Amino acid sequence: MSEKIKILFIGDIIGEPGYNLTKLLLPGLISKYKTDFVIANGENITEGKGILEKDGKKLLELNINVLTGGNHTMDKIQAHKYLMEEKRVLRPMNYPKGAYGHGFGIYAIPGTDFKIGIINLQGRVFMKSIDCPFRTFDWVYEKIKYETNIVFVDFHAEATAEKIAFGWYANGRASVVVGTHTHIPTADSRILSDGTAYITDVGMTGAYDSVIGMKKDGSIKRFIYSTPQKYEVADEDMRFSGVLCEIDSTTGRALSIKKIFSPEF
Repeated sequence: MSEKIKILFIGDIIGEPGYNLTKLLLPGLISKYKTDFVIANGENITEGKGILEKDGKKLLELNINVLTGGNHTMDKIQAHKYLMEEKRVLRPMNYPKGAYGHGFGIYAIPGTDFKIGIINLQGRVFMKSIDCPFRTFDWVYEKIKYETNIVFVDFHAEATAEKIAFGWYANGRASVVVGTHTHIPTADSRILSDGTAYITDVGMTGAYDSVIGMKKDGSIKRFIYSTPQKYEVADEDMRFSGVLCEIDSTTGRALSIKKIFSPEF
């Protein structure tokens, strides 16, 4: 008999302000939606760029089961050992072979007999020229599918076309494909034709009186003068952004995807 597995994904958590908001709201959301598994993108948790061990531990202590990442995950060289040892913290799988850290994992879903495979991938358009995320997905999926048909992908990419193309590419294989990185929530959450829940970008959990989570003044000057400016995490107009997905445990197909954005604009 199939069961509904409820997965909550939290969009990029930005610095200490994002952590504090997540800490405040997450217990109520877990209780309200009776979630089975919580995933969050944590690549921006340490001062807006990277993830140090102390900050990764703080997030995992909030009943977040797995942290995904992106192009900033390895910005803090001090995190090298932590990323090697902590299998619940992922970085994009399609970094070149031999890069430290873990790009995917298979995890038990607490309170059930089911497992979930989680894959972290990074796009290449307007980003680092790393290995192909599409072919990397093919390789990882072949490993995961023998252990579970519940497959979740965080596709961390700049270009909307690349994200949408990947969603269709993984349609029917991945249960869920969520886009991250741009920090701007999109309005296209839906179930694709073969049962994959999809959204182009979940958005960020952080300050919206900002430029994608950073204080406005330095960000504006960076565009005006084309010179480096100090990155400072903003802390005004805080909002939580995520998605709740229901998955059929027998088929691995998504039954629903619901955007969670609080407070609304």
